[in-house]
Amino acid sequence: MEQNIALKLRQGMVGIIPTDTIYGIVASARMLEAVERVYTLRNRDREKPCIILISDRSELTEFGVIPTNEESDFLRKHWPGAVSVLLSCESSQFSFLHRGIHSLAFRVPDSVWLRNLLRETGPLIAPSANPQGRLAARTLDEARRYFGFRVDFYADGGMLAGEPSTLVRFERNQVKVLRQGKVLL
Repeated sequence: MEQNIALKLRQGMVGIIPTDTIYGIVASARMLEAVERVYTLRNRDREKPCIILISDRSELTEFGVIPTNEESDFLRKHWPGAVSVLLSCESSQFSFLHRGIHSLAFRVPDSVWLRNLLRETGPLIAPSANPQGRLAARTLDEARRYFGFRVDFYADGGMLAGEPSTLVRFERNQVKVLRQGKVLL
């Protein structure tokens, strides 16, 4: 199943998959068209960047992101895990991802299955599987009610009633929680 999903995502398809927190609607973070399709499907605020899942901290360099010493220490402590970290990304090459705020939120998920998939696909945007403002899908049936045949595939992970990731950023070398989620900080 993993290789089939990876192939579809490398081809620019959009799908619903289980993450280590909740179901996500995923697409390659390397493909502008796939990213824009997720924004359209979710009716997502065009100025709000999506969290990007990566398989390993070393993938930050693909985005020109170089964490500070404090950020690096935090990432070593909390990744893999359900903590997303907003990091500076100045490159205009990634404006379709950072939406003009010059920051991107990254996460290395806890799930070994998902990290293996990410090694095959490269970085994926992974907002929750729901239209903006609606409750996150906890099952594939709920996701299908939201998206029907407008996504290219679904991967079943059973009932996922978890919380989204905790979202943080650093301000003056201190962690600031932007969204309290699965991990209490």
